[in-house]
Amino acid sequence: MTSATPNPAAMNIILSTSNIMGNGPSILARNSSKSNAELTASLRANFDSANTSSRNSWTTQEDAKLLVPTPRPTPGLAEDRDAYDITVKLFYLPHTPPTARCQHTRDALQCVLDELHITHVDLLIVSFPGITFDADDESDDLEELTPNSTVSGSTSPVTNGTSSTDLPTNDTPEHMDSVVRTYRTLEALHDAGVTRAIGLSEFGTQRLAHVLAAARIAPSVDQINVRDCCVVPRPLIVYAKEKKIELLTHNDCTDILPEGTLRELLGPGETGAGVLAAKGSAVGPGLHGEVRPLWVVKYTAVVKNRGVVENKGYFAAADLVPT
Repeated sequence: MTSATPNPAAMNIILSTSNIMGNGPSILARNSSKSNAELTASLRANFDSANTSSRNSWTTQEDAKLLVPTPRPTPGLAEDRDAYDITVKLFYLPHTPPTARCQHTRDALQCVLDELHITHVDLLIVSFPGITFDADDESDDLEELTPNSTVSGSTSPVTNGTSSTDLPTNDTPEHMDSVVRTYRTLEALHDAGVTRAIGLSEFGTQRLAHVLAAARIAPSVDQINVRDCCVVPRPLIVYAKEKKIELLTHNDCTDILPEGTLRELLGPGETGAGVLAAKGSAVGPGLHGEVRPLWVVKYTAVVKNRGVVENKGYFAAADLVPT
């Protein structure tokens, strides 16, 4: 019987896809597939490419951090940095404390900077767990959607604090307070020149108003998943235009890497990488413990004058906690 691989302390796991554009750049085109399908397929392909023998030979452990797979030297960008628009989207995943988002943001961004051999990105978009755009939450009373007035008929002014009557039905004041605290981290990165612009994902007029009331640096972009309706509500269009926020659509999943999906990717079996032991198993090869996804970051480098995606990929982070 094979003995269990010892891992008595918690371990941080960093997963990467490398550049998923294949043998060369591809023309930028609309992709109808969900981003989580692209993520999981790309991770699995990168694992298969690197995994030629035992786990120890294609992964690298640095103290309490496990890199899956072992990073390979990358050439970075083919042209000068100014020739590219580089967009990064960071997904904060559920069940991760909001207090950890500051460090997670810096860790995720550093992975991208190192991969592309750059010092800054053009746009950093963040996606918060539990925040999804709902057209039904949009008010037709546009005059109420200003930072110094009430939102959606509330009797409470929009200030740095929040009122539960201002918020969409699935929000709480504490939830939005944590969003504002996280946003200050993004502003600090903007101040440091690490990102030239800030973006949000799935924010309707009420949420935008709350962030703008507390922000020093307004977001430049708001991404909306319009799902089946294919139409952005007019109140949001008017409000975003007034605040000089560009509205973009996307097809990403908010919970882009659930725990079950991650365990399947890293676990035993035909579709797994064999890094983790079977869940609940006390013996056998692989690392043992509960795996907890922390964040996923997607990066895209587009050559400006050709609209060509030259480099695109993902990093993901998780903690492996002994049981």
